[in-house]
Amino acid sequence: MIRNPILPGFNPDPSICRVGDDYYIATSTFEWFPGVQIHHSRDLANWRLIGRPLNRASQLDMRGDPDSCGVWAPDISHDGERFWLIYTDVKRYGRTTVGGASGASLRDFHNYLVSCERVDGDWSDPVHINSSGFDPSLFHDEDGRKYVLNQLWDHRPGRSRFAGIVLQEYSPEQGRLVGARTNIFPGTSLGLTEAPHLYKRNGWYYLLVAEGGTGWNHAVTMARSRNLRGPYGLHPDGQILTSRTRPDAPLQRAGHADLVETPTGETWMVYLCGRPLPNRGRCVLGRETAIQPMRWGDDGWLYTEDRSGMPVLEAPALGVPPSPARETEVRYDFDSTELPLDLQWLRTPEPDRIFSLTARPGHLRLHGRETIGSLFTQALVARRQQDFCYSASCAMEFAPEHFQQAAGLVAYYNGSKFHYVHVSHDEAIGRHIRVMSALPDSPQADAFTAPIAIPEGRIELRVEVDYERLRFAFRIEGADWTWLPEQFDSSILSDEATQPGLPNFTGAFVGMACQDMAGTGRTADFDWFEYRERAYREDPTRG
Repeated sequence: MIRNPILPGFNPDPSICRVGDDYYIATSTFEWFPGVQIHHSRDLANWRLIGRPLNRASQLDMRGDPDSCGVWAPDISHDGERFWLIYTDVKRYGRTTVGGASGASLRDFHNYLVSCERVDGDWSDPVHINSSGFDPSLFHDEDGRKYVLNQLWDHRPGRSRFAGIVLQEYSPEQGRLVGARTNIFPGTSLGLTEAPHLYKRNGWYYLLVAEGGTGWNHAVTMARSRNLRGPYGLHPDGQILTSRTRPDAPLQRAGHADLVETPTGETWMVYLCGRPLPNRGRCVLGRETAIQPMRWGDDGWLYTEDRSGMPVLEAPALGVPPSPARETEVRYDFDSTELPLDLQWLRTPEPDRIFSLTARPGHLRLHGRETIGSLFTQALVARRQQDFCYSASCAMEFAPEHFQQAAGLVAYYNGSKFHYVHVSHDEAIGRHIRVMSALPDSPQADAFTAPIAIPEGRIELRVEVDYERLRFAFRIEGADWTWLPEQFDSSILSDEATQPGLPNFTGAFVGMACQDMAGTGRTADFDWFEYRERAYREDPTRG
């Protein structure tokens, strides 16, 4: 049985391709470095992260990119010889068209194309494709020609910002777009048309797009044409998958889809979804990836198996040997000179400036840099939260000299949404521990707990999350756990907790951080970091 979501936690905007018996899904990483996650499976049920191809400065530099900008909507494909990956790097988000938003409706997004013979190889340096919109995809036609599609952005007053889907031929020989640009699909009345994917089947070109925005109104729309450049006629149902009219659906926000065909000819759809907290309505796990089988009708249109157009929690297995399942409990001992694949950092292509695995073997050393939430160089190394309930902990050695130096354990969404238990130093009480929270939905944007004096030496930090409840604890080596008395609201680590008009497209992370706001590079050493998904605990302090 295949259980959704197949990629839990922050894994949005899926694109899928098959090469032989192997399936690959690429998902967005936004401001997290390295860029683009690629998962592999042979059974469509169990997926393992195998790499992030945008891993060097010549491919990606997101310093200065706003929160929830950076790498959007990668599209992965294979033309029989090479893998191709096309993606957007968003540099400016601009004002959205919602009440209370401020700023200009201008955006900067640059679309790039990379390729590689092996999915786990060294991908090429990027070719700049265009900057006319976002969500690019690459279509390989039957005659060998290639075409780029993307959403078109229109900033002019009185116009729809989402101005349709444009198509233009790409020349691999010249490394650029050639010929005329054609707007092939203006979208439907649902609006916010984006995420195009094009397919050829039985003489028809089928266009798949997302509409309604990536929140509760999200949907998958299909259209088709006998001619590549249109006109494209709409599916009889308009939207072929959505949960927008079903608040009872366990998988909400369904949209941004892609199709793949099995070796035996069955069509499956991957799409993003969100699972709201039961009593908060917020998706702390961000936008996740789900999959389900589809059926072609006698009319030549695609439908869900039961024609309801609804996302499903379970789908029948393929009947092939199972692929390895992902790990739900892991301990990182930092004994390798390579950072574990689960872990990422923010924006900078120069990781040596923020961490080292060789300066003190067996430890992750973080070099204190800018403030937590900096858009440039901050020392924060973390992994995704992938279940509603988890435990995480670490062992740290850190000797701050003053209040501008801090290090600790953080539950993080972005620079305006986090809970950070950290060690620092104060001239009055000396070395101490406290929590800083950045609160997006409170009149007080940041809040601090009272400092607790602690002795020098190694310290262990711990976080327990149960749905919207978060608790911190610490212990000095050899002592019992001391629980901080406060219960924190982890539901703020979600897309939905925000001020109007800001981009919120990622998900909750948990990890280690270090700051030196004096600019002297004070270091913190982490001996290990543990993450374990578990069942709900009414009182995690007793676990």
